[in-house]
Amino acid sequence: MVTTTKPYDLKDQILELKKKINAIILVHNYQVGEIQDIADFVGDSLGLAFQAKKTDADVIVFCGVHFMAETAKIVNPNKTVILPDSDAGCSLEQSCDGNQLESFLEENSEKNYYVIAYINCSAHVKALSDCICTSGNAVKIVASAPQDRPILFVPDQNLGSWVMEQTGRKMDLWKGSCYVHVEYTRESILKIREEFPNAELVSHPECTYAVRMLSDEVCSTEKMIDYARNSSSKNIIIATENGMLHRLKKEVPEKNFIPAPTQNCACSECHFMKMNTLEKLKNCMESLSPEVIIPEDMRLKAEAPIQRMLDLSN
Repeated sequence: MVTTTKPYDLKDQILELKKKINAIILVHNYQVGEIQDIADFVGDSLGLAFQAKKTDADVIVFCGVHFMAETAKIVNPNKTVILPDSDAGCSLEQSCDGNQLESFLEENSEKNYYVIAYINCSAHVKALSDCICTSGNAVKIVASAPQDRPILFVPDQNLGSWVMEQTGRKMDLWKGSCYVHVEYTRESILKIREEFPNAELVSHPECTYAVRMLSDEVCSTEKMIDYARNSSSKNIIIATENGMLHRLKKEVPEKNFIPAPTQNCACSECHFMKMNTLEKLKNCMESLSPEVIIPEDMRLKAEAPIQRMLDLSN
């Protein structure tokens, strides 16, 4: 006879394991709701980076994608960092290979680029950068960059173009994008706005220019929470990965959140983010694997631009 583990049994086991191994569970806003509900901290990349930096746990369990767990390991070299599924990647990370960026910088060494890397990148790319940024602090990071050096912004061209609009700083942009956010189109947004004419539209800066121009607010996932709380509108259309809706509904229950449709479906999901499950979470905590391992020379090079970001974000 085959038996299956019920979701509530898994949650109990995970919480017991957390105590046993002295772990902290960090969860990104795009994770499924049942994982968000057992987290010690739910947030965006910047918030998670701060939490990873200051934790006194022995084990960091990172429910997100691989580059996020790498970031936690970079700033916590003496802690064990694990994630439910090591194959949970990111289209932005894949769009900017470290070797490719290294070759580009060597070929253009005369430009002496100041490299600002969106946190959605590998440890190798971080190690080649001068400063890291998130969608929440990108404007601040770019505004504080040296005036006497040209900026290369990697890997998200949509976030980079939005930052240029906000700061007036000219930058060279790497041609990368998030496969989820570029699925929102002018046509799909106009359609949902016609359906809900009194609703406000909040979009993520990884969206294209056409979508951003139709938005009432463009901001990071963390800032979406505050915007929703303070908005006078009852109905708010959200143009970002639909895992964010769980947290919005939980923290701002008095508002009605509407997922913006993409050109192909009624909502948007990152298949990488959704690779993590409660079962995989339990298993990784039992075996302490998959574990994130980074060569020490690369970790040290990657740590400096992350710390620069954290210092500038305080």
